[in-house]
Amino acid sequence: MHFKITSTQNPKVKSLLALEKPRERRKQQLFVIEGKKEIGLALEAGYRIGNIFFCDEIISAEDVTKLFNDDKLLIPVSKDVFDKLAVRENSGGMIAVAEQKLHTLDRIKLSKNPLVLVLESVEKPGNLGAILRTADASGVDAVIICDPQTDFYNPNVIRSSIGCIFTKQVAAATSEETIAWLKKNNIGIYCTYLKASKPYHQTDFTKPSAIVMGTEATGLSDVWVKNSDANIIIPMQGTIDSMNVSTAAAVVVFEAKRQRGFQ
Repeated sequence: MHFKITSTQNPKVKSLLALEKPRERRKQQLFVIEGKKEIGLALEAGYRIGNIFFCDEIISAEDVTKLFNDDKLLIPVSKDVFDKLAVRENSGGMIAVAEQKLHTLDRIKLSKNPLVLVLESVEKPGNLGAILRTADASGVDAVIICDPQTDFYNPNVIRSSIGCIFTKQVAAATSEETIAWLKKNNIGIYCTYLKASKPYHQTDFTKPSAIVMGTEATGLSDVWVKNSDANIIIPMQGTIDSMNVSTAAAVVVFEAKRQRGFQ
């Protein structure tokens, strides 16, 4: 185990803080995980964990050691340093650095009757995190992000997903690549579209299906609308004809699961 770090000017601390920037995450192919539960989920998913910073005023060295075989990775830090490192509250006194994985379409393993959730140009890390929680709860095969405006390893994605980024298959690709992949795998494309006339609950999701969600501001691009097997809408009775994209995704995904008998 390393000596306790008490200064925010320590090179290891500076290196971790640099990973808050997307450019550094891309350059180093590393990212930060906060919390005992989230680190455990990453380990179960096969992520390679590097240095583990912990605050012995929050969690004991003994408890941390029980989780990891190699105590050479364990770095104790003071409470002041840990507070500087932590993005969220109640992270349990543990922060890990991990290696990123490749998230390409060809790595997705599909079930016999796949249900896939596709998001185009999602911008807000909180929305992506919430949608990953829905994906985990509903048991969809995979979440595909097309032309992403935020990356999977944004600290706020990991935080808001409560680690569900590690429990589901995720991929990033262009819309054109994703459409070609869906058609190759004979997966129907069902686009949520405000100008559509077919209500989502009147759509048959019992066959291989991809539910496609657009941004709250502009909706889906024309390439999706033109390539869809059906454009669907969630009927709304309020004054505002829009709901949060994560809420809309949950509504449609769980209708699909209802039709499938929650299988």
